[in-house]
Amino acid sequence: MKLSDFDFDLPEALIATRPAKPRTAARLLLAEGDSIRDLHVRDLVDIFRPGDRLVLNNTRVIPARLFGQRQRAEAVAKVEITLLEPAATGWRALAKPLRKVHVGEVIRFSPDLSATVAEKSETDLRLEFNLSGPDFDAALNAAGAMPLPPYIAAKRPADAHDRDDYQTVFARHSGAVAAPTASLHFDEPLLRALADKGVTFTEVTLHVGAGTFLPVKVEDVTTHRMHAEWGQVTPQAAAEIAKTKDAGGRVIPVGTTALRLIETAARSGRIEAWEGPTDIFIYPGFRFHVTDALMTNFHLPKSTLLMLVSALMGKERMDRIYAHAIGQGYRFFSYGDASLLIP
Repeated sequence: MKLSDFDFDLPEALIATRPAKPRTAARLLLAEGDSIRDLHVRDLVDIFRPGDRLVLNNTRVIPARLFGQRQRAEAVAKVEITLLEPAATGWRALAKPLRKVHVGEVIRFSPDLSATVAEKSETDLRLEFNLSGPDFDAALNAAGAMPLPPYIAAKRPADAHDRDDYQTVFARHSGAVAAPTASLHFDEPLLRALADKGVTFTEVTLHVGAGTFLPVKVEDVTTHRMHAEWGQVTPQAAAEIAKTKDAGGRVIPVGTTALRLIETAARSGRIEAWEGPTDIFIYPGFRFHVTDALMTNFHLPKSTLLMLVSALMGKERMDRIYAHAIGQGYRFFSYGDASLLIP
């Protein structure tokens, strides 16, 4: 498999920079086998069956983009920081401009929040903040902005709307610096309607990292190394998924993050409780152990996520699905429309 096999031409006009309102008004491409239907997210109530189990990623996106001032004896200069992940002490972060930031200097983001540059590499920093625990969370929430994907941030800054738009309604555990975007299509009325129909839900946690946007740089895709992200499948979650599988029900992760996590926890062939960093890379030829279908958005050309959906549905079938989506004007990427893929 070559990287070029996963390339396609996408009109710029189809890249969404704002979500559909209300959430369930987004369009939904239903691909079941070789059949393709054009629906809306609100139609999921008619598509899912009693006994289906949706797996939801309950990670919460933190306002990880910070704008501060570097404070040195000779000057004060602006710097943009994007938090990546917690370190043993402090946080790993990106900086613009990185080359002008020096170890030991202090960056102030607000009257309450500042950080010292503890380490610096060729690609990122380690910052040690002046606050921790709930005090840090409160100060970060006040000073930070939502870390919109690069292709949106290049067109507009994050604003107050993104505080709600770029967060799922079931977000519980803070730690992600990118949203599990397929889950953004759900609202409380839809969740209640599905529950009333007999659809069940299991929550897992995978803190989506900024690495989700990193490009694949090798032509032989099998040599690509995935970034690692922390996740947890609790004993209760594993038991719920196993019960559904044993009863013959369908397990349907909402989003590629939930899929990657449950397949990580099922490498033995059966879902088990699991916690830790996962760098699982799913591409055509992968053997799925628990996933029966997937709800997901439309992905970037040459991305690992496009490889993942091709592993589930087959490469030729995904080519047809994406050609149909482009031809019908579906909106792509994080704030775009959704697909439900049923092999």
